[in-house]
Amino acid sequence: MKNKIAVLGAGSWGSILASVLVQNGHDVSLWTRHTDQANEINQKHTNQRYLKNYQYPSNLKATADLKQALTAAQIILFSVPTPAIRDVATQVAKILQEQNNQPLIAHASKGLEQNTHLRISQILEIAIPQSQCQAIVALSGPSHAEEVARQDPTLITAASTDLDAAKRIQDVFMNNYFRVYTNTDLIGVEIGAALKNVIALGVGALHGLGYGDNAKAALMTRGLAEISRLGVALGANPLTFTGLSGVGDLIVTCTSVHSRNWRAGDQIGRGQNPADVIANMGMVVEGVKTCQSAYELAQQENIEMPIVEATYDVLYNHANIDKVAADLMQREGKAEL
Repeated sequence: MKNKIAVLGAGSWGSILASVLVQNGHDVSLWTRHTDQANEINQKHTNQRYLKNYQYPSNLKATADLKQALTAAQIILFSVPTPAIRDVATQVAKILQEQNNQPLIAHASKGLEQNTHLRISQILEIAIPQSQCQAIVALSGPSHAEEVARQDPTLITAASTDLDAAKRIQDVFMNNYFRVYTNTDLIGVEIGAALKNVIALGVGALHGLGYGDNAKAALMTRGLAEISRLGVALGANPLTFTGLSGVGDLIVTCTSVHSRNWRAGDQIGRGQNPADVIANMGMVVEGVKTCQSAYELAQQENIEMPIVEATYDVLYNHANIDKVAADLMQREGKAEL
């Protein structure tokens, strides 16, 4: 069934998801804040800042007019950075009220809001009244936009407390190279999606420091333990973290040069100033702000998260990264589980 879908955010991930939806036969409006970017997508069918040398479908329509993008939308997919979610969602709510529309809301963003420590779906629930949307679905998993653009086999998860809503998102995205599973553990999927970026910063830093695979595997494994520990405390199913949005997303983000969180960590490990690395990355490094939120949330919930704490010390307390890495190894001996 053909759906009218608004994709909000024309970065690499949002634009490639819009492309997948168009290829699947849906009517898609891709919203961007930038008129010149919308013109490039409409006229040249490219988005060179985010995905070089990829040709978008000619029938993908981009717009810088949010109201136009939302007109008659049956599904709205948010794919903007976490700090922008609340602002964009508030604008969306006003427009939906004017249009008297009640779409299904989905998001493909990964992070925790600063200060509030809220997950993306929680922000959306606050900004968009229940009367204006059918349900909220999180779309997450190991998925680099560059590889989806090549139509490499990609598997992700659609999570919602409303299983029918998750199944609908599954249906609109599924094709021969993009496979979607459903999950009702929205908390676990969103926590895994957010915190894997923090661990990827740490793994990248180890690479920059010159450490090998033993150290990286150790940090990934113990990082997953920390993610699971916090997630379970917040109400998640521990099995979620063994799935696509847990260990799957952690692996791809911690081992690929496509990962800007890994690249940022690598540069910091090589001795560059964290503030300079973040400023020069060209795209949002979600793990940096998520690290602060995760650190504060762990303190609030009294959850032990030494890797998150170590990463926070480097990013926010200007701690010496060599000493931080050494201190992690010298912690008191403990049982693994």
